[in-house]
Amino acid sequence: MEVIEKVSSFAGKTFTLWVLFFAIIAYFSPDQFVWLGNYIVPLLGIVMFGMGLTLEASDFKEVMKRPKDVALGVIGHFIIMPLIAFGLAIGLDLPKEVAIGVILVGCCPSGTASNVMVFLARGNVALAVAIASVSTIIAPIVTPLLILLFASKWINISVGSLFLSIVQVVIVPLVLGAIIKKFFGKQASAGAKAMPLVSVIAIVLIVSAVVAGSAAKIAETGLLIFGVVILHNVLGFLIGFFFARLCGMDLAKQKAVAMEVGMQNSGLGVAIASAHFSPLAAVPSAIFSVWHNISGSLLANIFSRMKDKKEKEENPDQNLSA
Repeated sequence: MEVIEKVSSFAGKTFTLWVLFFAIIAYFSPDQFVWLGNYIVPLLGIVMFGMGLTLEASDFKEVMKRPKDVALGVIGHFIIMPLIAFGLAIGLDLPKEVAIGVILVGCCPSGTASNVMVFLARGNVALAVAIASVSTIIAPIVTPLLILLFASKWINISVGSLFLSIVQVVIVPLVLGAIIKKFFGKQASAGAKAMPLVSVIAIVLIVSAVVAGSAAKIAETGLLIFGVVILHNVLGFLIGFFFARLCGMDLAKQKAVAMEVGMQNSGLGVAIASAHFSPLAAVPSAIFSVWHNISGSLLANIFSRMKDKKEKEENPDQNLSA
């Protein structure tokens, strides 16, 4: 188990490199990966099951401790990212399938890697975990309604079928993981150590499947989609940060909200697009899955050097040496 834990830790730290590596291979050799498209939903279910194994009661105690901060973080996430996506789709006159894909990823809950980025950024991890947990749990209701609101200009939306899909691929495995952790704590804790490795493999396969299934379309619109994804993500970080500041939060909370707003559960976007829309609509989510880990790591490095007045007063020597 110790070996698995070390391999799992290594895989988690080098996650972005593996996704990029296999995405490139899938692009140039799509026939080798296109069959994986049939398994996107169960693969995402595995990732969410792993998240369920790591859930703690303390994650939700934070909601009771500071309901205002958590509510603002969740509301900010579900307002800022969909609005940016819609604005980009209209302002850049994106092709129909690309517009749907960008809006889709904008309406998803917080990303599973955001909590790690908040930790690296020296932000308020407890607040970040609470925001991510709440946004994930309410996603079956909020995400379909947001997609209906912002994407119905391009396509007819079935809120009921979207609701069922999100329940199946997010809530059911998440709850199942939490139940197993509750009743088989020792075994679940041991299994959770291997979940980063399993999750990395699952997400790599999901992204590879999407890239392989849309290789021809990516050749036509890849640069456009990549540019829109970067703009969407960076604007999410910036607006999320200043939104938290405007709400009177301290710097650690501002870092947490910025990460939780800007990082999406793009795997869910891939699953929904593949099941309800088109392969090309899944591409923005797949690219987002790669990019937000790169940008999140860069932003975490910048954030880690930022200190508020209280921290500077507590560590005057460190500030002078810096």
